[in-house]
Amino acid sequence: MPSTKTAIVIGAGVGGLTCAAYLAKSGYKVTVFEKNNQLGGRAGILKSHGFTFDMGPSWYLMPDIWEKLYADFGYKPSDFLKLKRLDPSYRIYFGKNDFTDIHAELEKNLAYFEKLEPGCTPKLLDYLDKSKFAYETSIKFFLYTSFKKLTEFFKPDLMLKAGRMNVFQSLDKYSKSYFKSDRLRKILLYTVVFLGGSPKNTPALYAIMSHIDLVLGVFYPAGGITKIPESIQKIGKSLGVIYKLNSPVSKILTESNTAIGVVVKNKKYFADIVVSNADYPFTETKLLSSQFQTYPESYWSAKTIAPSGFCLYLGINKKIKNLKHHTLFFANDWEKHFADIFKKEKSSWPQEPSYYVCTPSKTDPTVAPAGCENIFILVPVASGLKDTETIRNQYTKKILDNLEEQLGEKFQENIIYKKVFTINDYKDVYNAYQGTALGFAHNLFQSAIWRPKNKSSKLSNLYYTGQYTVPGVGLPMAVISGNVTADRIIEENI
Repeated sequence: MPSTKTAIVIGAGVGGLTCAAYLAKSGYKVTVFEKNNQLGGRAGILKSHGFTFDMGPSWYLMPDIWEKLYADFGYKPSDFLKLKRLDPSYRIYFGKNDFTDIHAELEKNLAYFEKLEPGCTPKLLDYLDKSKFAYETSIKFFLYTSFKKLTEFFKPDLMLKAGRMNVFQSLDKYSKSYFKSDRLRKILLYTVVFLGGSPKNTPALYAIMSHIDLVLGVFYPAGGITKIPESIQKIGKSLGVIYKLNSPVSKILTESNTAIGVVVKNKKYFADIVVSNADYPFTETKLLSSQFQTYPESYWSAKTIAPSGFCLYLGINKKIKNLKHHTLFFANDWEKHFADIFKKEKSSWPQEPSYYVCTPSKTDPTVAPAGCENIFILVPVASGLKDTETIRNQYTKKILDNLEEQLGEKFQENIIYKKVFTINDYKDVYNAYQGTALGFAHNLFQSAIWRPKNKSSKLSNLYYTGQYTVPGVGLPMAVISGNVTADRIIEENI
């Protein structure tokens, strides 16, 4: 491809960074414009008082996806990342002093699951075998495709595979067809929260998460997840990608039915291709005039938006005994929590929430001062809720009181650094629609071919990458999205 081809990428999230690197590898001259003062998007970092916090994603999953990414550029993950497989992978609390550890070795977990539901081992192994089939099939046929046409999805052989993966059944019903134990099913289903869904509206296809979690394993890159966007930037920089921080795009320039560039701080920049990794609704409704919007405001308002997050970043001047690197706290009535999130007419701040605590200082001494603990708390909450300082303070106290009770240990007086990041911050920092942390929920008709397309139907050379488009939510999916979008651009613009 001639080196005179140019591309602009709006937003330096992981999808945008990945797309830029692949385009540069193919010969494009690429410039990435990022509104914030750091790269990584939601995978950014917060540094203060000697603590280093991953602000968003904190799980390194699907190692095969990362191996492919780095191999495509002639590298191995170990060229950039020092990975450690966590064991236990995580701890789960079901109540005060009532917890279990999920281990890296499947056999240890099977012994625990047998205690929850005697005789479940053959069923669980079958469940995991089907999850593996669904995962490998998804990798081969579904994840690395743009779904440019309906016929790419509705092929007889793919429909047969989709049937075997129970695409048209909810994950909740699918799990109940295997297991009776409420605890066992919660362990298998908790990951859907990180996909922005509820077990009742998420397709059973996402049972693949059990294979990813229990079989492929949970890893941690020394220094934090932030090392991933840093590594992708290094690759892009070696290929000539230019990165401009503190450079918010205010408009996509058009001529006839073509995107010709962007406006940044009242200055025009031109390119042959424009790719948006910015929040998809923001791009459509704020950066484009109405005649060029494939998906106007009415489209977004009718969709099921994934949760936001009530995030607490805490620096504590002592060690906390009963936390692991990853710790999950399940409410007794977690269905009530899902209802608080997804029932639009009744959405409210969850009063008995399930939540997640990440304590990377248990694994990595570099992320906190000596003798201190680095703690990140994430409570999934509905997008679009009223967010005030009073609500933040009250909810912070509620969550910290609950965490102290569950752990049986006081620590609030030991907090030496605290930051809240929630709905209004997602709007301000990431231009996130309704303050969502994840974009679209992964229900049936917001997955695969039903997600917003990665190419505009109104402008011939405007493309999209990131969590709203294919393949979906999550750090590995964002990387795949950048790859898929770049492949489409290269194919269509030879």
